[in-house]
Amino acid sequence: MPQEQTLIYSHLRTPRAAAVAGIAFSILLVIIFWVFRSAVPADPLDSGTWLADGSGRVALALNLIPFAGIAFLWFIGVLRDRLGPKEDRFFATVFLGSGLLFLAVLFVAATIVGALLIVAPSTEPTGTGVVPTFQFARAVAYILVNVYAIKMAGVFMISTSTVVIYTGIAPRWMAGIGYALAALVLLGSYYLSWSIMVLPVWVLLISGHILIDNLRRKDGSPLQP
Repeated sequence: MPQEQTLIYSHLRTPRAAAVAGIAFSILLVIIFWVFRSAVPADPLDSGTWLADGSGRVALALNLIPFAGIAFLWFIGVLRDRLGPKEDRFFATVFLGSGLLFLAVLFVAATIVGALLIVAPSTEPTGTGVVPTFQFARAVAYILVNVYAIKMAGVFMISTSTVVIYTGIAPRWMAGIGYALAALVLLGSYYLSWSIMVLPVWVLLISGHILIDNLRRKDGSPLQP
């Protein structure tokens, strides 16, 4: 296949790949946090009774996190490929860095919760019925997700909205929604217990538009070699 034809083929396929990866990430993350919220109390000072009642559901959600991370990395990669020569160093640093930090914080929080599931059967409660080590680990996981991960998600949404404006892969009004939701997450995440759900829902909106638009294009089918 000639080089020019290969470049055109890659240009046509990248939006679809980004859409599929974004949809997979969104669905997985919504399922993960819905399972967590249904099994684990929102209060970080809970007594830990969910370790016995909801540990199976929590373990399921933890096992889904790596797959969501893979889909998210794929989404980032194909969007960066979509930028191509228009990508500058500053933008690439913010876009890639915020996405990787979000995943890193999410993985660390998942590791802490997974460790709680492992050590819970061997711990003995104190006189108050709560193990101090559990309290500490639970508080750390809560802060990681509800403060740091959410803030990085907001920065990533701002960066992705800029990608939308830069490349035209989605309408500008979607970028405007992304900026508004990012501001809401950055400023009000402490007061909104479900604010972490904003990122997957917004990525799903962008990805769905990209996929539908790509499928509607008459020239969207792969070129024959």
